[in-house]
Amino acid sequence: MAEAVRVLIADDQALLRGSFRVLVDSTPGMETVGEAGDGAEAVALARELTPDVVLMDLRMPVMDGIAATREICSDAALAGVRVLALTMFDMDEYVYPALQAGASGFMLKDASPDDLVTGIRVIATGEGVLAPSVTRRVIANFSHQDTAARPAPRLVGLTRREQEVLVLIAKGLSNAEIADHLVISLPTVKTHVSSLLSKLNARDRAQLVIVAYESGIAERGMPPA
Repeated sequence: MAEAVRVLIADDQALLRGSFRVLVDSTPGMETVGEAGDGAEAVALARELTPDVVLMDLRMPVMDGIAATREICSDAALAGVRVLALTMFDMDEYVYPALQAGASGFMLKDASPDDLVTGIRVIATGEGVLAPSVTRRVIANFSHQDTAARPAPRLVGLTRREQEVLVLIAKGLSNAEIADHLVISLPTVKTHVSSLLSKLNARDRAQLVIVAYESGIAERGMPPA
């Protein structure tokens, strides 16, 4: 029997924390391991409890969700912890910095219970990016504003095949869909994804999508062979 997905809930509104807790604890294969009312408490509890997923409100007192996400995702001891950012609307200016800080994806607070449960499971497995079309739109919108201030990521060192896989990840394709598209085996795709994560120093697929847009390869695509 698979171990339950352990969830830490971070939100400054007690009523919302309680609602999320009821949802998580009533879902087979999931359990709430702690609650935090601000970002600093979320970081402390993440280090103490090492949950699988942190539901992270982005707008909290003491330490906001972006800073808390950065603290968690930069801690080598918490490499297995995934952050799912929660926001009131998809074009929240906090969302893109949260993804840059290491969040594996984001969801709206008014998402349906089924969608939130699915989101937690997706984040826990690390196999995909939540709501690919929405995530791409957010990253594309904010990355254009941000790249003027910092140099675009370098893709030197990536093989052509790895660049092809990166472009398809940025389009929101799953490993299985990438395998079908490129007519290669699923294990080969997983090998390429692992190599991309290592070479680009990315925690997960959401980080790869950000790199793809900031470097321009997501919109530029691959040149003819």
